[in-house]
Amino acid sequence: MRTWNDLYADLAAGRRMIAGVLSGTSADGIDVGLVRPTFAGGRLARVECVAFATEPFEAELAARVHDALQGRTRAPQREAPESQPRLGPRELTLLDRDLGRAFGRAARAVAARHGYTLGLVASHGQTVWHHDGVEPSGAATLQLGDGDEVAEAAGAAVACDFRRRDIAAGGGGAPLSALVDPIVFQHVPRPLCLLNLGGIANVTFVRASDRGAEWTGEDGEDIAAFDVGPANALLDGLARRLLGRAYDEDGATAAGGAPSEALVAEVLAHPFFVAPPPKSTGRDTFGAAWIDGVASRAGSLGLGPEDTLASAALAVARAVATDVARWGPWLGDAAAPRPLVVAGGGVHHRPLLRALASELAARAAGRPPRLVVSSATVGVPPDGREALVFAALGARCLVGEPSTRTGATGAAPGRVLGKLVWPP
Repeated sequence: MRTWNDLYADLAAGRRMIAGVLSGTSADGIDVGLVRPTFAGGRLARVECVAFATEPFEAELAARVHDALQGRTRAPQREAPESQPRLGPRELTLLDRDLGRAFGRAARAVAARHGYTLGLVASHGQTVWHHDGVEPSGAATLQLGDGDEVAEAAGAAVACDFRRRDIAAGGGGAPLSALVDPIVFQHVPRPLCLLNLGGIANVTFVRASDRGAEWTGEDGEDIAAFDVGPANALLDGLARRLLGRAYDEDGATAAGGAPSEALVAEVLAHPFFVAPPPKSTGRDTFGAAWIDGVASRAGSLGLGPEDTLASAALAVARAVATDVARWGPWLGDAAAPRPLVVAGGGVHHRPLLRALASELAARAAGRPPRLVVSSATVGVPPDGREALVFAALGARCLVGEPSTRTGATGAAPGRVLGKLVWPP
């Protein structure tokens, strides 16, 4: 590669691939999605997922990531443990470096395993702090995983640091997935109702606009999107405390319990659930302290692990169903509702999906209930959707295509997200 135009030509001709790379709110591994982009008129027109894998963190790095997410410090294994109670600048810097190396190695490994050549790594990084809308000085966010380290480890160009320009332009920095969902789900009929069940649940609503392309961008579609509240952050957090496991696989423990309406009501009493969009949240609001409070309240109600996890699943489902029903009229599909297309790790939690279908049916008001379907049914791997999202944002960054939309994150429109790093 001699110029960025050379890289664009290689990607457009299919000689090289884009790797979308991230570690989500649950920090349970490195998701890598290999994507073949299609461009038209210098703009991104389509993304095709050719391979997806979740690469595990090395055990020591995983422990440091989880400590960082709780604001604690842990020295690299080769060094003597330090006694700092909080994450200091040295540890933050080392973690930024080591995560960059890990993301780059993961992208390179997945590409080599499937016989593809990398051209661009679109690295979201690992979020360690996000404003949650409650920072009195204004929005801010921090993702670790130095882009220069990614480039050296992957042997490819890098697009990274996508959230901060959105915030600088007046947005919340999330949910960024909504900005490219029309591309990732281009082949799905409109209106489109999407749910991501990651650490945080977020929804995207897409409809054809009657206002013209000058209002909505060249695709002529309106988008609304926002974070609903915790999903796997709550379910996995409770599983760690109550079961001693990273997560409740397939919701098996929750399936054996009976939800407590009292606990569900207390979870949903948090003011974030009734705050108006656009809004985003994360671990600083729904982190360890909040989850400890939920677990403590469940104990005071006499609930065992099964009933507590069943209650948590119902709370997540009820919050989502409430917002989906609220936005149904905006989508214009009240008479014949489109399916709710679900992606993210929560798609594997069977009691959660059953509760979601039931809660949606309860809000159908005599109309046909909205079906709940995995994004796999429309050709998008549910565990890989976020990786595809950042691959698409990386492609737009490369060609200088704007992504921001006020209806999605609150940001002023017309901003290009991300920074570019030259390859070795």
